[in-house]
Amino acid sequence: MNWKTNFRSFYYENADEPDDIFLAPSATALLVIDIQNTYLQRADDPAEAARWQPFYDRMNRQVIPTTARLIDDARSRGVEVIFARIACLKNNGRDRSLSQKKPGFNYLLMPANSEESQIVDELTAQGDEIVLTKTTDSALTGTNLRLILRNMGIENVVIAGIFTDQCISSTVRSLADESFNVIVVEDCCAAATEQLHRNELEVINMIYCHVVSSEELSGFYC
Repeated sequence: MNWKTNFRSFYYENADEPDDIFLAPSATALLVIDIQNTYLQRADDPAEAARWQPFYDRMNRQVIPTTARLIDDARSRGVEVIFARIACLKNNGRDRSLSQKKPGFNYLLMPANSEESQIVDELTAQGDEIVLTKTTDSALTGTNLRLILRNMGIENVVIAGIFTDQCISSTVRSLADESFNVIVVEDCCAAATEQLHRNELEVINMIYCHVVSSEELSGFYC
């Protein structure tokens, strides 16, 4: 994989290669989005479970273990690790945004103390690492993350999590609009299907973020 040429949309097909990336650990945060128990629970219906099997496989075989290594590396470098999760503060979900109240896949009613809303055990926060609760797709617009990042002098946000075409994309766009430098780690993200994952990466790459692999990311720190 070559992050300078991969995942290019029509708009950037012939664009010049971007400049090299240099990340100062003290000015960088790793943001892990929505890798929660609810999304790893297999559907009761066999046909629905089979439909989602490629997603489960990608999460268990690649995204979760690779993100765990990414988190360990960030901690060893002094990079701030932040988690965001979907959860409502009211048991009846009155505080949710409209997008999470509409019928369909995105309908989510997960009180903050429920087991379903917790971050998976493999990626548990340590010490005073920040865990944000959101009732929106964007981790920026639905929390005080913007203020937190500014207060800590963060300029670069590295993103991992799910779903690429939903909460990842929404967060990336929000951060870019606030002039943060955003990097999405491709092998630490997933959408429901590989096609949706790749398509969204092409949409957001080069304009809202840079899409890289976890291996490439390690070479950016200075």
